[in-house]
Amino acid sequence: MNTHLGTSRRQFIRASLLGGAASLLAPWSLTKSYGSEPGTPQEQIQSRVALTAGDDRADLAYRGLKTFEKSIARAIGSKRVIIKPNDVATHHQLAATHAANIEGILEFLASIGCKDVVIAESAGDGPTLEGFTNYGYDKVAAKYGARLMDLDQEPSQIVYCFDETDFRPHPCRMSKVLLDPNNFIISAAKLKTHDRVVATLSLKNIVVGAGIKDAGFGWGPGARPGARSDKPVIHGSGFRGINYNLYTLARRLHPELAVIDGYRGMEGNGPVGGQPVEQRVCVVSQDWLAADRVGIELMGIDFADVGYLNFCGQTGMGETDLKRIEILGAPLKDHIRHYKLAHNINRQLIWKQRVRRA
Repeated sequence: MNTHLGTSRRQFIRASLLGGAASLLAPWSLTKSYGSEPGTPQEQIQSRVALTAGDDRADLAYRGLKTFEKSIARAIGSKRVIIKPNDVATHHQLAATHAANIEGILEFLASIGCKDVVIAESAGDGPTLEGFTNYGYDKVAAKYGARLMDLDQEPSQIVYCFDETDFRPHPCRMSKVLLDPNNFIISAAKLKTHDRVVATLSLKNIVVGAGIKDAGFGWGPGARPGARSDKPVIHGSGFRGINYNLYTLARRLHPELAVIDGYRGMEGNGPVGGQPVEQRVCVVSQDWLAADRVGIELMGIDFADVGYLNFCGQTGMGETDLKRIEILGAPLKDHIRHYKLAHNINRQLIWKQRVRRA
């Protein structure tokens, strides 16, 4: 297990059992690797990202979070903490956030004294709580005293999304829980390729997850005729529409903390139909855009191809220049894989082209 970054879960558990958890507040030994050349002047560093590597999925998240323990604790303050997993599917573990990743987050939150913690989601293809049970979230939540929440059963409000078929705003029901500034939002995302926007990471997990659906929406015996989901509204009827909507909604719907699990990523026809990539890393940052930028690099994807993240970077929502991102922990160059992209990648890149006038 890599112990260069932060304090391991085993140390935390041992110290807690001995009543010595206070010892964890001592400074940790950090290794640094920069997005560009080592020795980048500190005044040029705008954002910091923790990159952990190892064989314990929960420990990767825990150690990455420990890197920013004091600043995360200050940012949370008295807010309720919402952990938002990525459950685009309720019966396909590779496509969804793993319970071990959530366990690492919960252990970290316990180590800084957080007591009001909720695991909240609106699953993509069926009943949210069914997915929670399938993936073992209920057991992990019970272990740490966290609550489970189906966002589809909570209040929503109307937000308007662009549609490229008619260039008009369309109403979309969005979760008030994820829009509420009094909640501290953690995106427990995954490294996955995507068949609409090249890759899906911490931002997209929050924005599309905020769109809610009617009870009974989905497939199988429990499906109810006429039940609808507002998530397709966010997709904007095309590759331009979804990139623009993710960008515009990001100002109101973004995580305060990104935890991106790359222990086992997905390549090919993600976010559901792809194949596993064994990478055994985790990315953590309070700058969600910097975290997504590092995630894109880890996947071996050309950042210039990811429209919505480029738009967010161009308008100052976070840092996308690797030269201005300090990476703490494992060297980035040692963990890059080159993910296979979706079969329709050439069509996805239409967002780069100018719209021809009639």
